[in-house]
Amino acid sequence: MATVASSTSAKPTALAVVRRLAWFANAVVWSVLAVLEAVDHGWVAGLLAVFFFIAPDLTFLVGLRDAPHMSRGQLPPRAVPFYNAAHRALVPAALIVAVHTIGQAVWAPVLAALCGWLAHISYDRAFGYGLRTKEGFQRG
Repeated sequence: MATVASSTSAKPTALAVVRRLAWFANAVVWSVLAVLEAVDHGWVAGLLAVFFFIAPDLTFLVGLRDAPHMSRGQLPPRAVPFYNAAHRALVPAALIVAVHTIGQAVWAPVLAALCGWLAHISYDRAFGYGLRTKEGFQRG
């Protein structure tokens, strides 16, 4: 008779599921706003939105040299400050508030870029990727 190994992986709590769903809804909203800004303001706005959607993960390049020596899932410690700075939602959110405070004088594609940045952060949180510890591992 064969023995079946049981899985010991922890199931996420209801609060964790709700939190991820909220981040996903947030990501969809920021994505839609980025696309609308790109449609309203042209290819420059679209290009900036796409670039800022990708840019936070370019921080991985800082630790590329050390990556082969890291454990699975570990970001090289020298890249952690850059990664964490680029993945804090408060930074682009505060900049959006500043853009709206300044008003019409602001170049419209900046808003598209900030929406793309927030969309990236929101998708990361929705899929379980958060900030890193000093050692480069996922927090919590």
